Amino acid sequence: MAPSSANPPGRLRRDAQRNRDLLLAAARDSFSRHGLDVPLDRIAKEAGVGNATLYRHFPTRDALIAEVFADAGVGLAAAGQEALAAEDAWTGLERYFERILELGAADRGINDLVTRAVPGVPGVPGVPGVPGVPGAIGIGRGHAATVGSLIARAQEQGTMRRDVVARDLLSLFGPLCQALPAITELHPDLWRRYLALLLEGFRARAARPLPVPPIGERRPDGTAPDA
Repeated sequence: MAPSSANPPGRLRRDAQRNRDLLLAAARDSFSRHGLDVPLDRIAKEAGVGNATLYRHFPTRDALIAEVFADAGVGLAAAGQEALAAEDAWTGLERYFERILELGAADRGINDLVTRAVPGVPGVPGVPGVPGVPGAIGIGRGHAATVGSLIARAQEQGTMRRDVVARDLLSLFGPLCQALPAITELHPDLWRRYLALLLEGFRARAARPLPVPPIGERRPDGTAPDA
């Protein structure tokens, strides 16, 4: 039987693709402005489609995040490689954190993705490991490895105090990322002040001994922290 002129071949496929594109555009905008927890109903409304259409294309929030942020790790990985290639490790570390906060300040969705991937931050849930998305596992491991390498090199070069470990810096950087939306509302570049203050505490010059050793690390005399 010949197809009805009311439903020509490919019509539904084209409509479905159009709806998918509208949903992705609305999701990118909503995640960027409001973060990853924005209600999915709001995204569907902004896309001009029904909730059923959204869930037909993206059955879960994770599936939608996966599609929107499929390339999110590219910029972060590039920033990490550039930092590791810097001759001066301290300069590389500064530029690395600056780039992360620049991305997060411009896009709350990326900031959420990075914040929830930072290990050792109490009360921050991880982004599930969705196929195609560098979630908490991918971003967290890569981020921690980059920071760890930069700290080790900076300590060898004498610019980073030797009694700190990567977890120390990551545990302080995470809350700064969490506060980023509120900070940027006060002033778009205010985060640069707080990042500078945070990093100053890790410089080798004029560093005073810390009162408590890092978790899971041994003291210089070889004894365990709880000995």
